[in-house]
Amino acid sequence: MSGTDYEVLWNSLPSPALVVGSDNRITAVNAAAEQFFTMSVRALKGRDFQEFAPDGSRLASLVTKARDTPTSLAERSVEILTYDAGAAEVDVQVSPLTDTARSTALLVLVQPRSIAEKMDRNLAHRGAARSVSGMAAALSHEIKNPLAAISGAAQLLQDFGADQETELAELIEGEAERIGRLVDRMEHFTDERPPARMPVNLHDALDMTRKAARAGFARNVRFLEEYDPSLPPTAGDRDQLAQAFQNLVKNAAEAIDGTGEITLRTAYRPGVRLTGAAGAGRQSLPLEVSIIDNGRGIPDDLSPHIFEPFVTSKASGAGLGLALVSKIVADHGGVISCESAQGRTIFRMLLPVWDQQEEGV
Repeated sequence: MSGTDYEVLWNSLPSPALVVGSDNRITAVNAAAEQFFTMSVRALKGRDFQEFAPDGSRLASLVTKARDTPTSLAERSVEILTYDAGAAEVDVQVSPLTDTARSTALLVLVQPRSIAEKMDRNLAHRGAARSVSGMAAALSHEIKNPLAAISGAAQLLQDFGADQETELAELIEGEAERIGRLVDRMEHFTDERPPARMPVNLHDALDMTRKAARAGFARNVRFLEEYDPSLPPTAGDRDQLAQAFQNLVKNAAEAIDGTGEITLRTAYRPGVRLTGAAGAGRQSLPLEVSIIDNGRGIPDDLSPHIFEPFVTSKASGAGLGLALVSKIVADHGGVISCESAQGRTIFRMLLPVWDQQEEGV
């Protein structure tokens, strides 16, 4: 096997892999490791592995132990530091590459636990969104007709009632309008038609979102744009994707009280694939869109459930915004995940590339 063949095989590994030399510096990384650490090969090679596995951590102890044994060692649920998302929970296998104890290089294989969990959670989110769809379709007609009658009666009370009755009528009408707005938002879930399949420039959709936000709820926010200029288009509906981006940017602006910093980032991340519906095979999702804020973060107890309907930390929130985002992303064949800590929250979407032949254009 030639050196080129080895390189192809190395970069075809689906899991992040690194070679750590006897001086604890990284000497080789594969393409999956670039994606996982969100750093290039050039930036990773030569770095001290301690930057990702500090002294005293379980991973550092595993690496030290592996230098003193001729066999592979593995640990589940250990933390490894990443540039983009802080500590990530992974499974790790460490294997010696040489048989001389003093000059042992190590092969470190990383299995991100979050990948499988993200897929499982996205399937659950899709099921929850479908449940809301059915409920919204059933309730919309049943609720809107009585609401119209209640609003009409409240208007009559305001026109002809005494002061106290007028006050109560205003309360009734206000609450009826609030319920009506909630039903309107739920109706977004009732549209089961697939989105339009057109090539969408994600940067155009993000720019449209940013301009709308700067003109309204995010006028005092500092926006940073970190775009991959070579990013190919995705397939879908630009307006729907812009709506998903706007919901995420609005949440970010609220998390930073309208005065912090929001980063809009795109990247091409080969290697992530999602199994589609029966017979659809595996879909590649290399287009990554991240919306990052430096706000207060999401409470730990809510974090696993934020894409579920009616889950919210806002006193006046309905808890449908992120559920709708999850539905839009799923309808476009993608997945969405969130990583949050105090001072840094990342919503990350993975989407497919527009395929002209596949779309029959």
